Amino acid sequence: MPLNRAPEGGRGTTVVLILVIVGVTVLDAVDIGPELHQSAFLGIAPLYAALRCSLRRTVLVAAVYLLCLTYVDTFTTVDWAPVSRITAVFWACLAAAFSVMLCRVRLQREALHARTSLVADTVQRAMLRELPLRAGPVEAYGFYVSAQEGARVGGDIYEAVDTPHGLRLMIGDVQGKGMPAIGAGLEVLAAFREAAHYHDALETVADRMEQALARYNTRSAEQGTDERFVTALLMEVRDGGAGPPRGRVLSCGHIPYYLIRDGAVYERRDGEGGLPLGLGTLGGEPRRGVPVRPEPGDRILLCTDGVTEARGPDGTFYPLGERLAGWTRLAPPELARTLRADLEGFTGGDLKDDATVLVVGRRAETAQLSIARAAAA
Repeated sequence: MPLNRAPEGGRGTTVVLILVIVGVTVLDAVDIGPELHQSAFLGIAPLYAALRCSLRRTVLVAAVYLLCLTYVDTFTTVDWAPVSRITAVFWACLAAAFSVMLCRVRLQREALHARTSLVADTVQRAMLRELPLRAGPVEAYGFYVSAQEGARVGGDIYEAVDTPHGLRLMIGDVQGKGMPAIGAGLEVLAAFREAAHYHDALETVADRMEQALARYNTRSAEQGTDERFVTALLMEVRDGGAGPPRGRVLSCGHIPYYLIRDGAVYERRDGEGGLPLGLGTLGGEPRRGVPVRPEPGDRILLCTDGVTEARGPDGTFYPLGERLAGWTRLAPPELARTLRADLEGFTGGDLKDDATVLVVGRRAETAQLSIARAAAA
């Protein structure tokens, strides 16, 4: 941020402060007294300017303050000794100089914070793509609300990629919060993005994610930090050729997803039973995905437990399934916006955990093309 750039409202603040300084000076000039002057309290004016205005405007306020105080202390204090007058002018100079220095330090720190925030924002955008996601014939709308104030991302991860093995979706929830959770999530996310393109079996993709997290946990243990586990839900949809598309779901300890079909809402627990990533070695059997049969008009909602475990002021959990039953006719973008607004209203904006929602459906143009082909057939 340039040092001479005025923050919002800087001009109005500058004008008001100058008018106050000049007004109080006039009052002191009219009401001459031997002791206390109202202008003695004007030192707060340049200090306030230092906190609200640009450097140039702070210098202007400080200069007006110094000139006015010098006038008052020189010409209106008739009974003051010369030493007292010199001391008063000296303290006025000190207050003006300190205000300018304070403003400069503030602006430098604001500029540093802005640069740091820009870098952090760029890194976080690289980690998680902006919603809506588009991959192949589908698009995913939704939202991501981090429980950590000022952070764009936290412990939730998501991705949708169009691969030679079909469309693949993933949503995950990392144990814990803060930077350690972000680090573990990034390892799992990177592994998914890579493995989804090169491995035919969804189970193998989950294994690669497990291995990446295991390496991360090993490094964490060597550094004396906590190990992490990640719940994740993986989905894929493949072109069925002449037949209907084929789907598969694999859950790594993640919460159920919701299917919206023909105006009804179904809570689906397909593929449940697998342990979270990072705990896979504790199970006796490998993870197994299960086949599903997607239909052209289907919409699915994936979320993390920051949504289902969100609590209202009375301690009740957010009734996601009940809410969805009343929104089945909403398109994915509108459904995502409605759900976010309702969740914030239910919790009063006080989320205790990261909350992520993906509403997945076919693109509008793709759906229209499918309807036209069906009509032609």
